[in-house]
Amino acid sequence: MSDPMAEIRASFFVECEELLEALQDGLQAMLDGAGDDETVNVVFRAVHSIKGGAGAFGLDTLVAFAHRFETALDEVRAGRLVPDTEVLKLFFQGSDVLGDLVRESRDGQDHDATRYAPVLADLDGLVGADGGDSPEEAIDFQPMTLALDLELPGEQADLPAFDLSGLDLAALGGAEAQDAAGGARYRIRFRPDPLLYANGNEPLFLLRALRDLGPVRVRCLDDDLPGLDMLDPEHSQIGWEIELDSAEPKAAIAEAFDFVDGLCSLEIVEAETEAPEPAQELPDVAPAPADEPASQPAIPAPFATQVAAKSEAKPSPALSAAATPRATVRVDLERIDRLVNLVGEIVINQAMLTQSVDAAGLPPNSAVRTGLEEFLQLTRDIQESVMMIRAQPVKSLFQRMSRIVREASAAIGKEVRLRTDGDHTEVDKTVIERLADPLTHMIRNAVDHGLETGDVREAAGKPREGNVSLSAMHRSGRVVIEIADDGAGIDRAKVYRKAVDKGLIAADAQLTDSEIDNLLFLPGFSTADTVSNLSGRGVGMDVVRSAIQALGGRITIATERGKGTTFSISLPLTLAVLDGMVVKVAGETLVVPLGSIVETLALTDADIRAFGPNSHVVNIRDRFVPLLDLGAELGYREPLDSYSGGVVLLIGQEDGSTAAVNVDTIEDQRQVVIKGLQESYGRVPGIAAATILGDGQIALILDPVDLVAQASGRTKPRRDAMPAPRPNVTSAPTTGIPA
Repeated sequence: MSDPMAEIRASFFVECEELLEALQDGLQAMLDGAGDDETVNVVFRAVHSIKGGAGAFGLDTLVAFAHRFETALDEVRAGRLVPDTEVLKLFFQGSDVLGDLVRESRDGQDHDATRYAPVLADLDGLVGADGGDSPEEAIDFQPMTLALDLELPGEQADLPAFDLSGLDLAALGGAEAQDAAGGARYRIRFRPDPLLYANGNEPLFLLRALRDLGPVRVRCLDDDLPGLDMLDPEHSQIGWEIELDSAEPKAAIAEAFDFVDGLCSLEIVEAETEAPEPAQELPDVAPAPADEPASQPAIPAPFATQVAAKSEAKPSPALSAAATPRATVRVDLERIDRLVNLVGEIVINQAMLTQSVDAAGLPPNSAVRTGLEEFLQLTRDIQESVMMIRAQPVKSLFQRMSRIVREASAAIGKEVRLRTDGDHTEVDKTVIERLADPLTHMIRNAVDHGLETGDVREAAGKPREGNVSLSAMHRSGRVVIEIADDGAGIDRAKVYRKAVDKGLIAADAQLTDSEIDNLLFLPGFSTADTVSNLSGRGVGMDVVRSAIQALGGRITIATERGKGTTFSISLPLTLAVLDGMVVKVAGETLVVPLGSIVETLALTDADIRAFGPNSHVVNIRDRFVPLLDLGAELGYREPLDSYSGGVVLLIGQEDGSTAAVNVDTIEDQRQVVIKGLQESYGRVPGIAAATILGDGQIALILDPVDLVAQASGRTKPRRDAMPAPRPNVTSAPTTGIPA
């Protein structure tokens, strides 16, 4: 039997990730100039909600840090602290530390006080506090107890007091509540219905929300509480009477109960303008004697149902999209993976059925053909819907990169700002998880290598603060992520010299600009003159390219001296299913991704020109593009004597260039299920994956852009059985000149 507390705890940490995302959004909006009250309230509530949930699970260090963090944020809310750039920089650091504490608490790791103590000290310095509690200790909530008299059958018995330490009655007010800071006094009667608990709601969080509106005094209503022999655990037996002093309007008080509307009986009256029904005097609540044993803590409800104070105005327009809640269901990823696999099997069986119908020779207008076409469309709709379940926006990944920029720029003393665009672009969850390390390397390189120091930038007429931009977009059935900086650009002459010094290329090698740029991806290569904490050891960019290629992606470089550099990563939308064109080459069946094909052409003698003894180009509308013999390139046969009458696929590449790939015939266009080859065979250049066709045969899925790149530096087509990894460049005849 699964532990229900483990599920509740897991739900809390999932909710924390969403709150941390809202916190980052709010701070970024404030940095961009949206310092309105609504934005500040969103930021404050995110930290406050994390603290409230952490307290329910006894995560003392997390509670302590969040408490001091929200104290500083409350100074901004009250208008006593101006959130200038330096203050926001500290808040971002606080957000980073808060995220670390959440993840360490989730994973059961120890907290390193040396990492967060300096941030705590700076936060305390903002509000003039002396630090109060030690960072290693929990916030002292001064646990309070409330004794309830229960009638037992036959006689009265003394029962242990119920522990309400999580309720923080000292902060709520008790008999020694703070003087009302102006405004009105409200009397609130709140009694939950059974459905309120059945839906996972927790009244404790509602009382905490009221505490944020002003001093409160709480009395438990236990009039309907029966003896233990009659107690029904499925029925709601108790309620609360609350007295609240607040400057907020009555509507704001009611708004705190929006989440349980219809799930409770609620009465709110303003004591000074309405005649409330007589209420008993609210008793003092005293701490439990020190010599009494501590009672068992109450079991917390799922954190996902926590209700934060909502007295402030609605979220700002900058945060409205992120702050507007949508109904969601959390599903175990393994279940989704099983669903994806089943849909893949449906696609394979649909292809087999189509092939069987073709073999039977049924006419196009037959009932079977019509039904099969409808089944084909339905299969595609199901597949797209299932893929959308796995898709996630890259926003969480981009937010992690914000921290990388802050830490990297602080480490080397540069002023850097990260700008993001398209962070709602959706990518397969697996792709997002495996992109974190490559992007981290590239962001650090952009900060360390790409951007100049502030003095150098000013001397060049640039702003002292450098910019790194991170964007994502959908393009031609793929996802393109770009990392750009406005720095000095790549010094190709320096790259060339470094490569020669390290023996990576021959001293007389003639390389094009693109080939020089690609030297950055060679193992052990670095342009750094000294080794720093961030870079200089030649480890990173080769790992980046390997990781991108393992995802079926490609990476290209565009740079302009003095203007900056842009790295473009092109990735498949999903790692499960793709639309492909089935072709025949030397009797072998292959699949070419449809997104990489610009057009198909039939060749004539007038279209073909010889370019050297073993190379040809094709004239396409007065533009010559290289011709690649796919059969010879893959080692299936010798190069053809003539390509006249053949069929070519015009392949578009990331840099805008094209290449013509010769095939024997085009068989079909269909959706295929991707089956990875990496685990069994490692990376095979030019081959992206494999698939199962309708007749049960296995066909290779090509990566045509990589295949063209592998062939571009060779004077003769490859004749071995399968493509081998491209060796390091030692010398190669090219059209370029020495750098």
